Amino acid sequence: MDKIPILKMGQFLLVTIQVDMHDRLAMTLQDDLTRMVGTSGAHGVLIDISALDIVDSFMGRMLSSIASMTRIMDAETVVVGMQPAVAITLVELGLSLPGVLTALNVDKGMEMLTARLGTALGDSKASHEDD
Repeated sequence: MDKIPILKMGQFLLVTIQVDMHDRLAMTLQDDLTRMVGTSGAHGVLIDISALDIVDSFMGRMLSSIASMTRIMDAETVVVGMQPAVAITLVELGLSLPGVLTALNVDKGMEMLTARLGTALGDSKASHEDD
């Protein structure tokens, strides 16, 4: 059975999708990713879809579900590398991907996660300092 590798980089998980996604592989990715967020304590997930030429409605909903699940587990998800044709298709399908943060590329996605994580940690430290 195919698996998409999930790399741990500090407090982030990096997923680079390099193969055509089918429904079973998307479900496996969702399960593996949520499990790894839980076991690793990661606070950010970056999903690079730059190699995907097509994202169907199922995959769009799956990205949205992954973002919702990881948010509940205290991790932000950023999807990067969306091709213009993919963005057009998602809009035409009426999928706005609520809760999914996006960035142009991996560098910008990492910057976004780092900034969000820094803010979250800063808020957390401030609330504990008041105790």
